[in-house]
Amino acid sequence: MVKILKNIRVIEMGTYITGPAASMHLADLGADVIKVERPGSGDPFRAFKGGLYSPHYQTYNRNKRSIALDTKLSDDLATFHDLIASADVFIQNFRPGVAEKLGAGGEDLRKINPTLIYCAISGFGKSGPYRDRPAYDTVAQAASGYLRLLTPPKNPRVIGPAIADAVTGQYAAMGIMAALVERGVSGKGRRLDISMLEAMAHFNLDSFTHHYSAGEVMGPLSRPVVSQSYTFECSDGKWVAIHMSSPTKFWEGFLSATGQEALKEDPRFAERLERIKHQDEMIEILTPIFKAETRDTWCARFEAAEVPHSPAYDADEALEDPQAKHLRIAVTSEHAEMGSFTTVRPPYSFDDTPEYEVLPPPTLDEHGDEIRAELNSARKAS
Repeated sequence: MVKILKNIRVIEMGTYITGPAASMHLADLGADVIKVERPGSGDPFRAFKGGLYSPHYQTYNRNKRSIALDTKLSDDLATFHDLIASADVFIQNFRPGVAEKLGAGGEDLRKINPTLIYCAISGFGKSGPYRDRPAYDTVAQAASGYLRLLTPPKNPRVIGPAIADAVTGQYAAMGIMAALVERGVSGKGRRLDISMLEAMAHFNLDSFTHHYSAGEVMGPLSRPVVSQSYTFECSDGKWVAIHMSSPTKFWEGFLSATGQEALKEDPRFAERLERIKHQDEMIEILTPIFKAETRDTWCARFEAAEVPHSPAYDADEALEDPQAKHLRIAVTSEHAEMGSFTTVRPPYSFDDTPEYEVLPPPTLDEHGDEIRAELNSARKAS
């Protein structure tokens, strides 16, 4: 793939997910991302399962280089400032005020490099009554109204992956890209502030639009009922997912595939709006039917009837699917010290060329000497 951002250097002073995710997206597009970490321990995500190379850390730190710097030490601070002078983008996701204590505040860094795009990611924003509150994924999901859309109404508990963290990282990367486009025309740097609360509120846009436009407070079943989405367990204990939406042909194909054509005459299911009202009854009727056949059998029937469907895969199955294998979504590379690293490749294909080469996440300070040598060469050249 063309390295679209090959001439862009990003300095990331990030921990956990939001900051590292933002820079990972830029790295996936070819940017030279240098991760600045605390000596000895690095990004706290490194040690989540012992050692300094946990799967949590690996997820968001591929395609990067690592240098360990303690910016409270004069020599390391000077190296950090040299990096900033060479950079296009700086990313941090500390609570407001912490970056300034580390010598990485926006005003200080943009004095060194006026054209720098400075991205500060926080939980609740740089001002306001919640400015100093600690925030993690679940907190942001809850504050934005999103958590209620995922949580079972009875016996509530937090479920699912770190959505707010990942979403905020994507929004940050999008904002950075916009600032880089503008800078290409104006030559101006920008400070970008983005909070997890704001990102998740925007991600939850459908829910707020329904509230303000129709007075509807959406819940966990609001969308799947209207979209006529179902998940059923099959005889082999595996699941199949169906999403019929509004076209009548999908409903008719579904009835044909399941042998339930008689439901066409049932007033509870004859029309789409009635099916929406009576989805619980539909599920009650269909649940034992699906348990009579394997998932593969149901998928073959739905394929023949052109019903939108998929096996509801676990992670150990999804990328073994024929389409995923055709697209080569899973890619593997080798780290000289840590061995084989398999991940999901970037989803972009520019000019029909996907990116199959992914660099494994760096060990702590893996590129420290290399980066210092580059800075020394640049200093001598100038």
